[in-house]
This record gives sequence, structure tokens and C-alpha cells, in this order.
Amino acid sequence: MFWADKIAQSSRQEELVNDSKTPSGRVHVGSVRGVIIHDVMYRALKRANKPVKFTYGVDDYDALDTVPYYLDQEKFTPYLGYPLCNVPSPNDKSSDYAKYFMEEFLEVFKYLGVKAEIYYLRDLYKSGKLNSYIDTFLQNAQAVREVYLSVSKAQRADNWYPFQVICENCGKIATTVTTDYNGSEVFYTCKEDATDWVKGCGHSGWVSPFDGNGKLPWKVEWVAKWDLVGVTMEMAGKDHSQKGGSRDVANAICRRVLDKKPPFHSPYEFILVNGTKMSSSKGVGSSAKDMADLLPPEILRFLMLKTQPKTVINFSPNYDNITRLFRDYDNLLNSYANLQKENENVELDKTLLPLFYAQLDEEIKPYYTFDISTLISLLQVPHLDLKREIKKRAEVDLTEYDWEKIDERINVAQKWLADYADEEEKLVIYFDKVPEVVSQLTQEQITYLAKLKDILSTVEKWEGEELQTALFTATKELGFSPAIAFPAVYYSFLGKDKGPKAGYLFSYLDKDFVLKRLTDVIN
Repeated sequence: MFWADKIAQSSRQEELVNDSKTPSGRVHVGSVRGVIIHDVMYRALKRANKPVKFTYGVDDYDALDTVPYYLDQEKFTPYLGYPLCNVPSPNDKSSDYAKYFMEEFLEVFKYLGVKAEIYYLRDLYKSGKLNSYIDTFLQNAQAVREVYLSVSKAQRADNWYPFQVICENCGKIATTVTTDYNGSEVFYTCKEDATDWVKGCGHSGWVSPFDGNGKLPWKVEWVAKWDLVGVTMEMAGKDHSQKGGSRDVANAICRRVLDKKPPFHSPYEFILVNGTKMSSSKGVGSSAKDMADLLPPEILRFLMLKTQPKTVINFSPNYDNITRLFRDYDNLLNSYANLQKENENVELDKTLLPLFYAQLDEEIKPYYTFDISTLISLLQVPHLDLKREIKKRAEVDLTEYDWEKIDERINVAQKWLADYADEEEKLVIYFDKVPEVVSQLTQEQITYLAKLKDILSTVEKWEGEELQTALFTATKELGFSPAIAFPAVYYSFLGKDKGPKAGYLFSYLDKDFVLKRLTDVIN
């Protein structure tokens, strides 16, 4: 059974699935994993006819702790330590910093078919909806301190209170420390040394903690949010889910102070780019918007679903990863299409459910899956009638929907070539001259090219698979290693030692041109 359906099957109550994000910068594609995981939990519960809601919180009362490298450092550095919703927007269209970055992310939500109810923490604080929780946690400050110590070994001073005031003098929230509560006001100090990345102004005084004058520390805030919103299910990333980590602290506070059971939880792993965890504020990795601009929505959803939540996704938009992603999707879609021919009502098993939940609606609609790697290559062949070539290679009558999806993939291939392809990944065919590098070919490689030319001259069906077979036949007949033989082919046509499958490369080219080039190289 698929992981989300297991969760849905175990549900015995009305559920509220929740996720959240701090909009500290452009939201990276890694955050989409949490969004899709929670969205699929919501969809699985609906599919099981269980009562469920899906909410998404924007933690915009958190402090700006880093100015992303792509923003004007001089403009935004003075706002370090401010609540994100009190930092000006990078443009004139959004009301503030948090809304600016969240609005971009919410475009991705819409693109991916995610329909969560969005709420902002600023609204919960300023409306007074969190006032009773603020009072409860301040009254039980000692219990909160004890949880921090027992669960995460974090020692808090005896006069530490779980609240951060927005300093009345300088506007910072990251630098304030609360040391007393009299039931209606807290005493705070904006400490110069509260953090090592921004200085406080030194102001101190008594102020009401209610109606948006400050916020709870986020582990405590998490608990208040669960109870106020009514959250029953919320997953968390691996970093928050380790023993003694943020989720353990929040769970313990929930039980100890509110005397309530925490929401259902299961950790999920990161998305890495070349082995590096992505960060919103540091700008590491591809943003969610960038990936949404590159990949069709069901393919981007599939990227998040084709592995179990507890498995790391190591993804960067290079040639191998992009083509493998489409190939994996196509294999599942074609399997479904074949099953549908036998029985219109295909049973969705664990293998097919990632495909099902990748769709924007409740229907899997098969289409002709024209290979993305072939499109990437065809787009780089000069003077080629692309649509005519696609029609010829498809060998079936393409429907209007087939062409719609093919055009979508053409756009992906064009954008990938323009924005992501490294020079060595691009296909530059030497049409007018033999690449100079062939002078370095070994005698063994020249022998291979001669054998290959003889075999290719007898090939009647000038197509990728046939030609790929010819390449391997030549190596077998000579007893040569493909690792030695194939670079000779790439050097002859591309001037480098790597490229797309050589058989398919030949299929893009005229047979007479291929045979003449091999003759010229041999000579």
C-alpha cells in the first residue's frame, strides 16, 4: 500500500493536515516536497472518504536573519532582526518582504494544483487569536524551561520567559529577551549581544505581549498554532525530527502545558542539490518557481513522489537527472495505458499511485510520451523540420492531446538548453569539417570506425535502436571495449568524447553524411 493511503486508512477522526513555511527568501524547490507530501495526505484522506481539511501557515512573524545574496544588501541589512512582515518588499507590487516571497510560492501552489487554506501568523497575532496561548505559556514559563532542558538539553535562565517582544525603539524582534510577566505586561530588554548576527539597541521596559506586540519562540508557537488551527496531522523535515529536536520539544510542551496529544507526525528527508541541502536565505539550489518554470506540473509532483518520504532526493537539473525523471514518468504512464487497454478500470497499486497522485486532478490521461532526450537532440540539429521529424518518429497518428503534451516537452527541452545545459551537455555537430581532435585517435579506434562504417552501410532501417545495435555489433566482432570504441564516434562528429546515445545521434543525421564523415576520419 502507498504510504499516504496507509495514513488515510488509519484515520479515525476528522483530520486537519497542516504545513508551514518561513518566507525568508525565494522558496527553494526542497520546500515543495513538504507541500506535496501534505497535499497527497489530504488527497488520500479524501479518496478514502474521510473528513479532512488542508491548511498552510506562513510564519511571517519570524525575524529576518540573513539578507539573501540576490537582494540589495545596503537596502535590507538595516532590517536584520525585524519580523519578516515588517521588512519592505523588494518591489513596489507587494506590501512587504514576506508577502513578496510568499506570493511567488503561492503561484507554484496553483501551478501544482495544491488547494490549501493559507493563513498568516501576523493575522493570528494581531487579531488577538493567540492571546490566550501567550498568557498560558507565560504563566507556565517554568514548565517550558524544564521541557527545553529535559528534551533538548537546552538550559534557559530562571528568569527567561517564552516570548519575544518587537522592540518599541528599534523594531527588532530577534534581539529582545523577556525576563518577567505580571499577568498583563512583560518586561523585556533589547540586548546588544542577544545574537551574533545583529545587535540590539539596549532599550528595556514593560509592554503588553498581546495583539501582535511580539511572538512566541517558534517551538512554543508551533504548539499554539496546532491547538488554535486544530491541526491533527503535520509532517516535518528530518532536521526538525531528530531525537531531542524541535518536534520533540514541541510535542513535550503540547503534552506538559496544554495536556493535549500532539498531531500525527512522520519525518521526511531533504531534497539535495549535488549533495547540498538547499536554503531559502542562502539561495543555494534551484527555487520552486524556477523548477515550476522548467517542469510540467505533473512531472514536478512526480519528482516529489517517486521516492518514499524518508528517502533523500538528490536532484539537480542536469541532463541525466532531467531525462531520467521523464523516463521514469513515461514508463509508469505507458504501463498504465497498457493495463487500461486490457481493463478500463485499472487497479491502482503501490507502483501506480505515485503516477495517480502526480496528476492535478483525479484522472490519469495517457498520451504519446515522446522521449525528452530525443527532443533535446533534435532541437540542436540545424535546418531540421522538428514537427515533421517528430511525426515520422512517432509512427502513430498523434492526437491533439498528444501534440499538446509534445509541445509542452519541446518547451522544457528549449528552456533546459537555454538555462541549464552545460557546454559539454550541448550537441554541437561538426557538419562542415572533421574535428581536429580525430588526429589523436588510436589505431584501435580507427579500426573500430572502419568496421562500424561497413556495418552501417548495410543497415536498411536508419533508426535509433537499429543503429545502436550496429555500434555494439562492431565492438563485439572486434572484441573491443565500448569505453574505447564509442569515444571515437563522438570525437568524429562532436569533437568531444561524450554525447547522446550514438545510435540515436546517427538517426538524426543523413546516412550518406554519416558514412562520408567516417570515411574522412579513417582517411
